[in-house]
Amino acid sequence: MKLRQLVLAASVVAAAASSALVSTAAFAQAKEQFFPVLPYRTGAYAPNGVPWANGYSDYLRLINARDGGINGVKISSEECDTAYATDRGVECYERLKGKAKGSVFQPLSTGITFALTEKAPGDQNPLITGGYGRSESSDGGVFKWNFPLMGTYWSGADIIMQFITKKENGNLKGKKIALVYHDSPYGKEPIPLLQERAKMQGYDLQLLPVTAPGVEQKATWLQIRQARPDYVLLWGWGVMNSAALKEAVATGYPREKMYGVWWSAAEPDVKDVGEAAKGYSGLVATGLGGKVIEDVKKFVHDKKQGTGPADEVGTTLYNRGLVSAALAVEGVRAAQDRFGKGKVMNGEQIRWGLENLNMDEKNLKKLGLDSVMKPLSTSCLDHEGSRSARMHSWDGKKWNYVSDWIEADTSIIKPLVKQFADKYAAERKLTRRTPADCQS
Repeated sequence: MKLRQLVLAASVVAAAASSALVSTAAFAQAKEQFFPVLPYRTGAYAPNGVPWANGYSDYLRLINARDGGINGVKISSEECDTAYATDRGVECYERLKGKAKGSVFQPLSTGITFALTEKAPGDQNPLITGGYGRSESSDGGVFKWNFPLMGTYWSGADIIMQFITKKENGNLKGKKIALVYHDSPYGKEPIPLLQERAKMQGYDLQLLPVTAPGVEQKATWLQIRQARPDYVLLWGWGVMNSAALKEAVATGYPREKMYGVWWSAAEPDVKDVGEAAKGYSGLVATGLGGKVIEDVKKFVHDKKQGTGPADEVGTTLYNRGLVSAALAVEGVRAAQDRFGKGKVMNGEQIRWGLENLNMDEKNLKKLGLDSVMKPLSTSCLDHEGSRSARMHSWDGKKWNYVSDWIEADTSIIKPLVKQFADKYAAERKLTRRTPADCQS
């Protein structure tokens, strides 16, 4: 599909996506901060991509409607639908990057993130990859332009294994753990962490890749039926998640022994399975309700400016998209604090803002975000900012929390991050950032 067709398809599906924001056509003449958006409202992953995109768009609209922009700077935005395809994602990036002198991009795909990681430094466009992307990019000493905020896949895998370890009274020796994963960069990301923990804890790790989009999994679940693992970790996306749960039902594998990453444990993943998915659990890195949700309803949806249906507001993936937009907005706000309030920020300035985020309890409460996210603080060397999540479980009708917030174990993760970041730097002949660069 040619780019003009791709953009047309996205605009038809989400015709209202820019109606409540300042028109991008006037960008050059107006004082606006441009936010490019790379969602996927089309394709096999649209059921999961749409609520994220709606939450993202609604939050940008909220900032304009409630606050008058970021310190008076209105937000403009444009979507380019990637359909979760890496080539389309790169094509969309190339199209939108010229809309401003540097912008923050959120690829919403690990495959696209891998590709844009090579482009972002030269273009001076920071990348927020909240809860996805390259796990080693939390090392800001090597990955200056990547920000895997709120947890990498290594953090997610570690949290799941902590939960299971506690359930087994601290002993996983001899247990069998199967990873059913999307056969893509996304699905492969947790493997190094799970292998490291397997060496430490003595469990047997079985790797079961599923070809995208993941509708056909009968062969995978035949292997599970034969091996009878003690636990199954699900690293799926879109239709793959519900297909896995349906196969678990068909093969008689207990849903109580299945645990998904945060992209495999939302409403679209279980709604078609319903009661049969009861007992399935997964990670969630955002919270529910609170002032920001009330404000979205009041300032956006009650004004008939919402991107999607009103009953979607506050759901798991919607909240994830909303929080992702908030991280981008706060990166711009932090940049303005240093480089000038009320000014449009360029890419390098936004990068500095993202590297100096201080979203503590006080600031989150002021922004109305304290109910939907945990405090987050970044630095030159820590581009992750926070690394915690809760486990929630499906009771057949709704999700319920079954754990408190669990913090990823950095004593296990940090050595892996350094190992993989150093390998990346060596392969590309990069040098680590100097203290002077960190302070600039």
